[in-house]
Amino acid sequence: MNNDKNLFQRLAHARLWIALQFLLTPVLIAAGLAWTRLPDKHLWQVALSLIVPTLLAISFLELQAGTMRKLAADDGRRMKLGPAAATLVVWIAIAWLAWVALDWCDDRIYLWAGYLNSKATAHARATVFTYSHLVSWLTWAEWFVRWIALPAKLIPAAAASAQWGLRLPIGRIVRLICNWKWWPAVALAAFFGVWLPSRFFDKPPAGSVSAQEWHVVLKLLGAYLLAIASWVFLLAWQATLAALPRPQKEPPTEFELIGAPLVTGPPSRTRAAAVEVSDPE
Repeated sequence: MNNDKNLFQRLAHARLWIALQFLLTPVLIAAGLAWTRLPDKHLWQVALSLIVPTLLAISFLELQAGTMRKLAADDGRRMKLGPAAATLVVWIAIAWLAWVALDWCDDRIYLWAGYLNSKATAHARATVFTYSHLVSWLTWAEWFVRWIALPAKLIPAAAASAQWGLRLPIGRIVRLICNWKWWPAVALAAFFGVWLPSRFFDKPPAGSVSAQEWHVVLKLLGAYLLAIASWVFLLAWQATLAALPRPQKEPPTEFELIGAPLVTGPPSRTRAAAVEVSDPE
């Protein structure tokens, strides 16, 4: 319950940045699409075609870094927004490289399924390790790595980088990744933000042309709202778990008996060399 309360408090505290996530993201997307339509006949048009993507990239990075920073607590040691946002390029590059590798694997799923099917026994090929089963399993495995395993590892590191740059608290990041409360949240975000919106377009629209257009618009709007809401929820939950104190070892419940001398000083038969010890009662 404390984590849930902390989560909603963080969402309320970062409501301005969350509103920008919903409102500014489509503006950046529309500007990016407009940039692809810019002509390049004149020198000023060429210069504009170089300036626009730079400004869009800076706006996107600062939007994400600002949201992460607002959801997290300020410990007084974090970097300024601009340099911290620039470090997100590192994690975006890592995600892009992983994405390229997963696309390569995706193109070979059918080849791998046929190979594994050919290596199975005749009974297994007809019952368990059928070609269709292997294709389905490999597809789900690739989807899991792409939308759950990869974000679960990169988001904590990127959120920490948005605060402290590349001086990352490795121990805190590892503890968050190993926290069992983190992975179900990533799975839920992947379900509502990726899998469910993709099901909106399984069936072709029906009805009149006007009805089909409205159906497409509503589906796109629903997919967009689900994706941004899942992203914001995941960032807020990450900030909540990252703020949890480090678990401490419990103190011993019983006192341990330690031998201690009752008499100090040089050996002597006189009473002057002895130290009186008071009664513990």
